[in-house]
Amino acid sequence: MPVTNKVSGTNVEEVAEGIYRISTAVEIPGTSFSFNQYLVVDEEPLLFHTGPRKLFPLVKQAVETVIPTTSLRHIGFSHFEADECGSLNEWLALAPDAAPLCGMVAAMVSVDDVADRPARALADGEVLSLGTHSVKWLDTPHLPHAWECGFLMELSTKTLFCGDLFTQPGDGLPAATEADILEPSEAFRDQMDYFSHTKNSAELIEKLAAEEPRTMACMHGSTWNGDGAALLRRLGARLAN
Repeated sequence: MPVTNKVSGTNVEEVAEGIYRISTAVEIPGTSFSFNQYLVVDEEPLLFHTGPRKLFPLVKQAVETVIPTTSLRHIGFSHFEADECGSLNEWLALAPDAAPLCGMVAAMVSVDDVADRPARALADGEVLSLGTHSVKWLDTPHLPHAWECGFLMELSTKTLFCGDLFTQPGDGLPAATEADILEPSEAFRDQMDYFSHTKNSAELIEKLAAEEPRTMACMHGSTWNGDGAALLRRLGARLAN
């Protein structure tokens, strides 16, 4: 993994065609933890997740190794939380043509008040073309948490930007893997249960599985390659217990 900052260990790796994972490990009580952002390089470049505000210089430095940061057009995120969009306004100040990209609920309850520029709010199932890539917004309220939660599905590479689903703790994990990520993520959930346990989880899991992702772009831990629908349904079975 090409390291972009030797002190922090921040690194960049292409995990699908035109999609780059930026990752920085930090220490949290009892373990280490990685914060990942995903950069889609296209005619309208997209950064999904900004990372916490304090990581902004590191993420900016990493993005600059791939594209000019001023060329960003979309700053996307799953839900309104510091590691999702903590440096949103810093990115908007840096990229004059960029706008927040989120679901309609997030725009209504938080983003259009906090952000320095109005959001490009996507309806459930709405597709946005970035050029050769296209992303589809999927509402997933309270899965794993937050009323405004949703995910982006990149259609050409079958990459699901799945936010906090399949969170894996630890440092030094590979950028991409085909090894099991369900058990490590479930073990972490047993220690720190961050799921809302919505009554609609089975329906929402099936909604995501129907997209048949081949790459799961997790916000914490390795990106995963394989039968994403089967992996999601295994998670759904665990949530039903």
